[in-house]
This record gives sequence, C-alpha cells and structure tokens, in this order.
Amino acid sequence: MSTVVLFGATGFLGRQVRDLLAGDERVTRLLCPGRGDLDLLAASPGEAAGLLREARPAAVLCCVGRMSGGYSELFRGNAGVAALLLEAVAAAAPRARFVRLGSAAEYGPAPYGHAHHESDPARPTSPYGISHLAGTLLVEQAREVDGLSLRVFNPVGPGISADNVLGRARDLMRSGGPVELGPLGAMRDFVDVRDVAEAVVRAAFVPEPAERVINVGSGRAVAVREAVELLAGAAGFTGGIHEGAPASGRSGAVPWSQADPGRAREVLGWRPRFPLADSIKAMW
Repeated sequence: MSTVVLFGATGFLGRQVRDLLAGDERVTRLLCPGRGDLDLLAASPGEAAGLLREARPAAVLCCVGRMSGGYSELFRGNAGVAALLLEAVAAAAPRARFVRLGSAAEYGPAPYGHAHHESDPARPTSPYGISHLAGTLLVEQAREVDGLSLRVFNPVGPGISADNVLGRARDLMRSGGPVELGPLGAMRDFVDVRDVAEAVVRAAFVPEPAERVINVGSGRAVAVREAVELLAGAAGFTGGIHEGAPASGRSGAVPWSQADPGRAREVLGWRPRFPLADSIKAMW
C-alpha cells in the first residue's frame, strides 16, 4: 500500500491517470499538487524536495508538459521540470519510482513503414522534440533515481485539447465549420489516453523494470486524414475539411511515425485496449 504523488492531475493525460489511481487498491493516499502547492516552473529543487519529504511517496508521476511556445518555454516545461523532480526525488524520496511522460517527437523522421524502437537513434526535428529528448536523457543518466520515461505517441480520446489536430477539428466541427487544418497526409500512431494512463500506472508499480525508456503506442500508423474523417462521421459533420493551414511546428517535418510497443508488453505487461474508432467516439 503506497502514497503516490501525481503532478499534472488536471491535464488531458493526468486526469485519466488520477482516475485510475483513485480506484487502485495499492494506493492508500493520492496527492495531486497543483501550481498553488508547487509551481514546477518556478520552484527550486529544495522546495520540491520539501513537498516530497513530507509526502514520503512510493511513486512520483509527472504528467506535466509544454506543447507549444518558444525554446525557453519548451525547455523549462519539459526538460526543466524533469530535472527539478529528479533532483527532488534523489534528495527526499530516493526509494520512490519516478515516471515522466516523453514524446514520440524525440525520434524524429523514420523511413516509411519503420516502427520506432527505443534503441533507434533519436534525431528530433523540432524544439518540442528536443526538449522532451533532454528530459528522457536526464532520466536515463540519473542512476540515483529509479526512473522511467514513457515515449507517448499521439494520444487521443476523451478530454483532448485544441493543441492536438483532432481536438482542433472537433472544436471546429462543433462550431459548424469551416474546418481549416494543416496538411493531413502524415501517418501517425494514435493511442487512446485511457491506455496511456494504464501504462503510467503500470510503470509506477512494476517491480525492477529492466529498461528506462518505453514506447507507449498502438503499433499501427494511420493517416491523420483518416482520423479526421472518422471524427466527421462520429459527429455527423458534412461540411468541408480543408488542408490549407500551416503544418504543425511540433511534427510537420515527420511524415511517418509508428511505435514498436514490444518493450511495453515485455516490461509493463501493457497492451492497448481501445481501437481508434472508439477513441474518436469518446472525443465527441
């Protein structure tokens, strides 16, 4: 029975993790500090350590991340938060498991048809991907901390925000259109947010994981256009869908992205449960 500290419990991914932990019999106490308790962008390692020293957690989970902004904002929101919490865990809760959420953007481009394995070279093409790769490298190097970095591919499902192309499409369809998006020909590995949450909880409790970096994806690449069309069908939207907006700065230079989820199966015993069509319906 354990105390778990979860940062980012009100976000798209964090809400699902919180809900799973709230019903988990292994968790005796769930603490979800907000910005008023500890501002991860402004706090010192000592302040973060003070919070953890009082909580005495068995696991510290970070579902906090920055998706947009300038170089400094992205690095502080992704790599900076990872560095802060790694220092705090090492100082105040050295026996705790630390889990952070990384991104498929850490890999960068791949040949068409290739499934990214965790051992593949990481060559991110955007500041967003670079900032997450830095966070993952910190977890790999911090051997004094029992840490895992989960490389999440393209999460979809209930609660998705307009920071995501499908979230933007949903909001535009709800307003009656027109739906103006960027190019939709890229292939993406969509994974349900509820499946991501299950992977996070498994990572929090799996004993002595043999690896520190783990892909969380469906193992199937789908054209973004196909996902948008599924959304239109679920919404009963019959208006026009146009692709004239600028490409995403996070992944516009990556036409193909697909996970090899084998390590997640082997280390976490995790498999995705929700097909894309169910994720799309839950979004609407």
